Amino acid sequence: MTTITAAAPANERAARPIGTGIGTGIGARKDYHALNAQLNLFAPDGSMQLGKDREAAREYFRQHVAPRRRQFASTHERLDWLVANDYYEAGFLQRYDRAFLTRIHDRAAAAGHRFQTFLGAFKFHQSYALKTFDGEQYLETFAERVVATALYLASGDEALATRLADDMLAGRFQPATPTFLNAGKAQRGELVSCFLLRLEDNLESIGRGVNSALQLSKRGGGVALLLTNLRESGAPIKQVRDQASGVVPVMKILEDSFSYANQLGARQGAGAVYLHAHHPDILRFLDTKRENADEKIRIKTLSLGVVIPDVTFRLAKENLPMQLFSPYDVEREYGVPFADIAVNDRYDELVANPRIRKTEISARDFFKTLAELQFESGYPYVLFEDTVNRANPLQGRINMSNLCSEILQVNTPSRFDAAIGYDEIGHDISCNLGSLNIAEVMRSPDFGQTVETAVRALTSVSEQTDVAAVPSVAAGNDASHAIGLGQMNLHGYLASERVRYGSAEGIDFTNLYFLTVAYHAIRASNLLAIERGETFAGFAESSYADGSYFDRYTEREWQPATARVRELFAAAGVRVPSRADWETLRESVREHGIYNAYLQAVPPTGSISYVNNSTASIHPIASKVEIRKEGKLGRVYYPAPFMTNDNAEFFEDAYEIGPEKIIDTYAAATQHVDQGLSLTLFFKDTATTRDINRAQIYAWRKGIKTLYYIRLRQPALEGTEIEGCVSCAL
Repeated sequence: MTTITAAAPANERAARPIGTGIGTGIGARKDYHALNAQLNLFAPDGSMQLGKDREAAREYFRQHVAPRRRQFASTHERLDWLVANDYYEAGFLQRYDRAFLTRIHDRAAAAGHRFQTFLGAFKFHQSYALKTFDGEQYLETFAERVVATALYLASGDEALATRLADDMLAGRFQPATPTFLNAGKAQRGELVSCFLLRLEDNLESIGRGVNSALQLSKRGGGVALLLTNLRESGAPIKQVRDQASGVVPVMKILEDSFSYANQLGARQGAGAVYLHAHHPDILRFLDTKRENADEKIRIKTLSLGVVIPDVTFRLAKENLPMQLFSPYDVEREYGVPFADIAVNDRYDELVANPRIRKTEISARDFFKTLAELQFESGYPYVLFEDTVNRANPLQGRINMSNLCSEILQVNTPSRFDAAIGYDEIGHDISCNLGSLNIAEVMRSPDFGQTVETAVRALTSVSEQTDVAAVPSVAAGNDASHAIGLGQMNLHGYLASERVRYGSAEGIDFTNLYFLTVAYHAIRASNLLAIERGETFAGFAESSYADGSYFDRYTEREWQPATARVRELFAAAGVRVPSRADWETLRESVREHGIYNAYLQAVPPTGSISYVNNSTASIHPIASKVEIRKEGKLGRVYYPAPFMTNDNAEFFEDAYEIGPEKIIDTYAAATQHVDQGLSLTLFFKDTATTRDINRAQIYAWRKGIKTLYYIRLRQPALEGTEIEGCVSCAL
């Protein structure tokens, strides 16, 4: 096996830089930034100058990257030097033969990866590529970062490492930013994307929650916290009335904490808080996001989420008052925290109970306030509580989500002593994410194997994660082995095949694609359970164990409803699982179980979409040519992936497509995803709060689980139209 240690003889002199300057664009070479800017100008014939962006990517490499790259005589000289100088961990490399390390690096280099866009190349080199500690030189190419990630996640399995590297280099699978950024590096944060923590109604839990948020932010993850269990403003403390301060002061403490902690400066701390709609502090909670809120209560950087049960919609429809219930009284009366009560099922009982204090507001005014704030700020996120829990395959209650509103898992409370130590360690949640590129997966030589490789890679993230500083997160991860396999590039794929987003064919494809992924993901988890002789904790009480999870797939055949989608699957050689396939899988799962408590979650995807040349997540593009501000570089232009001058008409933007078609598309996918999908709704600048309310109701009726941001197109300022400007015209 490989022997690479910090005591290796390589030293700083073993590396030979070929230059340290940045090209200036002087002479025959064109400045890469100027080339990228031409993407925003029509050519004389009226076409988009998409080739200019590819040229910008090439010039960026020649002018900026190549002069700053350290060169080594061999793969092993490079690896020895990186370990000796504390850039790579030694352990993950020692699991492999030296000959294999050479072969996989040669194989990756031979794949000939090239960035398709300037922004993709820029994002990778600025945010992911390993650099010298002074930031002056690059120590990794994209292929080398891929290999390091594959070797780390494969944990000595040469076949898995090879498949994973192949899938990543082909663009079929992309781990989420924390994994891709950190895998294999000696100076790193965690590989995990985000964390969910619940708070209980005592200062010990709140104190431990703040400390946990700091510890997790330091390690690089976004953190969401559940506030629903905290007693409301004015509630008793030790039976003395009007003593509690409510949730807002806790929000202020958390906001300050997140602004303080970050991952070595690489990722800013980010947090979200969730509160139940029937908590007495709900209006105070929402008011913290108002533009004119008093600075004492205003929340600027913390994200807000609201948990809404079905009964709230019924009350609004019937124009009835909406009762808010004291969490303090509910927990005393029922013996369980408020967040673990199904308010929809017990609403009338709670209303009738004289021992539970109640506050009354108008249900319609609540939804109006919700829409007003979303109109102003895009917040809050929305979790449809009963929709989520009806779909939950595990025993227990889901009462919150994460920073991007796609993680939906059961949590359990912890109990603490006066020193904020654990008397009982509950289960909090970590998110192990990565996404498939739909366009490239449909071109995979083996669709099922690509899904299985991704599941195995994400499972490795879970197994190699041990956040000892937050025992409840470690306990939850160890028990569940939960992962979140996501998707991206739906719009890019559909448009490249001349299928309109939100059309009958587009929804049909989304439905069958997600069904097929679900089948192969469950099958992969079943194989893991067989290999390890282990299932996730609580499998026996899940709907997988009794087989009921599979009823929807065994009661009828699921096949494409449109001729065009039949053609797409046939041309790709991808077979949609039959009823018989599902029945066979169900029996294997009932006998052997599955290893992962949760398998799918569709995040919004940001930087990884640019690096992977994908449209973000499964929502439509926001613009044919996106304008981004990238630090000192200023404006950068990003063309919609897979767009050409010939197929541009199929790249309608999200504002033109409208919320209903987006919701219909997400609804088709949702039925096959065990967790959630990060769903952003886009509205034209003529939209009103009533339009937002209608969209919320439509989403709820269509079975959507969560809503992420609300985006309104900003109205064009008079006199700002620029002749020949692509982003202005499109």
